[in-house]
Amino acid sequence: MKLKTIYVCSECTYKSPKWMGKCPGCGAWNSFVEDVIGEEPKNAPLSPRRALTARTGEQRATPYKEMEMPSYIRTATGLGELDRVLGGGLVLGSVVLLAGEPGIGKSTLLMQISDILGSHRRVLYISGEESEGQLKLRAERLSVAGANLFILTETNIERILAEIDRVKPDVIIVDSIQTVYSDNIASTPGAVTQVRETALAFINKAKTDNISVILVGHVNKEGTIAGPKVLEHMVDAVLYFEGERQQTYRIIRAIKNRYGSTNEIGVFEMTDEGLAEVENPSEMLLAGRPQNTSGNCAVCTMEGTRPLIAEIQALVSATAFPAPRRTSNGIDYNRLCLILAVLEKRLGLRFSQNDVYLNVIGGMHLDEPASDVAVAMALISSLTDRAVPDDLIAIGELGLSGECRAVSGLEYRVKEATRLGFRRAVVPARSLDKRQIKADIELIPIQSIFEILRLLIPQEKKEN
Repeated sequence: MKLKTIYVCSECTYKSPKWMGKCPGCGAWNSFVEDVIGEEPKNAPLSPRRALTARTGEQRATPYKEMEMPSYIRTATGLGELDRVLGGGLVLGSVVLLAGEPGIGKSTLLMQISDILGSHRRVLYISGEESEGQLKLRAERLSVAGANLFILTETNIERILAEIDRVKPDVIIVDSIQTVYSDNIASTPGAVTQVRETALAFINKAKTDNISVILVGHVNKEGTIAGPKVLEHMVDAVLYFEGERQQTYRIIRAIKNRYGSTNEIGVFEMTDEGLAEVENPSEMLLAGRPQNTSGNCAVCTMEGTRPLIAEIQALVSATAFPAPRRTSNGIDYNRLCLILAVLEKRLGLRFSQNDVYLNVIGGMHLDEPASDVAVAMALISSLTDRAVPDDLIAIGELGLSGECRAVSGLEYRVKEATRLGFRRAVVPARSLDKRQIKADIELIPIQSIFEILRLLIPQEKKEN
């Protein structure tokens, strides 16, 4: 076989005979990786891509009125938090890609899923990174019963497919796709071509035999899934397993889901017996909250249909350097700079002479703008050293003119705040104009950022 070295773009699979800094196909920078290819012999077995073409053959267009609605059958994984993210469970014949940092708990989660599904389904766990003894040791630590669970430590795709035909599993778990290779491809395991072709083989097997497949994917130093970007387009769902190693809580969220929403999240806690579901994450995020302390404010954010209450902490301190420091953890840094600019321009607060540190407790990442008012109140509270009332929660988005804009799902946010004992809620006045919200909590409507300042410093005026 004659080998040839080429460079393949990991974003769009554009091929070039030499390395280039910028991809002509998609415009990505530093995306070319080296790959080795070779011509297949005439009597070589079909590659995964050629096998898929041979299976499908000639296709004919079907009139829309003659098409039937497919009855996708879901199987619950036994972990309610994961089922919430998947949209109700594993879909028959679907392929799910699970990615996360090393040591975050992906293998632990999959072993627990294998144990639960093994009670009524046949599960094949394929590991290319661990031996049978290592898997057995983890299974005993997690108290895995092992009913209908089959373990295969193999990385060759041809032998894996042959074993799948022999075992005939209902669910296949591959840990990980970057370790699987094909003899028909000359490049090394983990290369762009190998990942694409071996993933296509599992997808072909899932669609043909109606097998649910879970693929584990590595992440690179940028935090994205290693391998070609087309891998995320090929699968049915892409899940990210997130969390800080120093903390016990883990969050799983969907980036892509053909059979459900991409806004849901699942919360787990890492324990000695494995991952435990956190059914009430709001109480977990507020545990140990300091009382009557400046720089703290509670906020209610929506993750899909689930309202989550988090605690935002801000620390504003004087700096001796000409360029003050800005640090943000859990809130987008650019969003923090925007809110600081609005507070300084509209209210005249001198944040430019202070270092600003912002943190969201529990390792949460707040992406929606509905947390702007809470961030502003925490910053003002720390600067003026006046505490936000412990029974008050803030909800709302800030505009560049200082106005407070409406947010969605206000009824669910207020209901969650009431359940956790909050007595007052700062909400956008425009959200209350649209509908009447019935809640056992005092709603404080605000229209602009100026009313936030009056809420925090009314006592000071009385004392003067």
